[in-house]
Amino acid sequence: MTESSTQPQIIDGATAAWLAGIRGYILDMDGVLYRGNTLIPEVKAFLCALDSAGIPYTMATNNSTNSQLDYVMKLERLGVSVPEESIFTSAVATATYLRSTYPDGTRVYVVGMKALRHAIFEDGYFFPAEADADVVVSGADFELVYGSLRTACLAIRAGADYVATNADTTFPSEAGLIPGSGAIVAALVAATDVEPTIVGKPSPVMVESCLTAMGIEASQAVMLGDRLDTDILAGQRANARTVMVLTGVHTPADVRKTGIEPDLVIDTLESLTRFHTHQASSE
Repeated sequence: MTESSTQPQIIDGATAAWLAGIRGYILDMDGVLYRGNTLIPEVKAFLCALDSAGIPYTMATNNSTNSQLDYVMKLERLGVSVPEESIFTSAVATATYLRSTYPDGTRVYVVGMKALRHAIFEDGYFFPAEADADVVVSGADFELVYGSLRTACLAIRAGADYVATNADTTFPSEAGLIPGSGAIVAALVAATDVEPTIVGKPSPVMVESCLTAMGIEASQAVMLGDRLDTDILAGQRANARTVMVLTGVHTPADVRKTGIEPDLVIDTLESLTRFHTHQASSE
């Protein structure tokens, strides 16, 4: 398939030929696999079809509020079993970025949840700090208090570097869209006039890590997500194929607004399930 589309697709001949070249999937999680604590109905059949077709998949999420093990346990509760090493979070990606950028003993202040703090401080390479930090890191924080923003603001204004796990302004939940990491970024940028280094999607870092884990080339992989400005753009920056599913944040109207065009747009995962089920039965 060579042309992008802004409408939900059926599996016609051209689309089928394009899908036949897929050797692996990188799946966003929130809005693609589940919303809040509710599994999206088509997910189990889709993953089963991939398993039957022998197509590997990894999961890449900008959410820094949970650890890899947290996600394994959450998916288990929802009836889906995946190995811990198949899950890539922005907390892990941020910790990896920091270790590759700053020396042992760097002082770090974190605005975020336990999983992000654990990823950064677990091995003792970095030292927890407050307004005297060398680096401020922010992620989604569902227990955010003003004092955290105040400390981060003072550290950044005193010269600390600013790194953010991701810039997603919203977060899909069962109740609807709620403030995400990008809302905290917006508050700190407004208070400091300092733009952060963004580690998560749309940076291609997590996509490239997933490709390495699956042992495939970018041209053989699909980045499948619900957000144009993170999932789809990250896939494009990594030179992967891109599919947007309309079970999360963005709609076909947003494609026209943003100018970010996925290779394929689908209503749900059901059409991909049909294709890969047929693919498995034909082999």
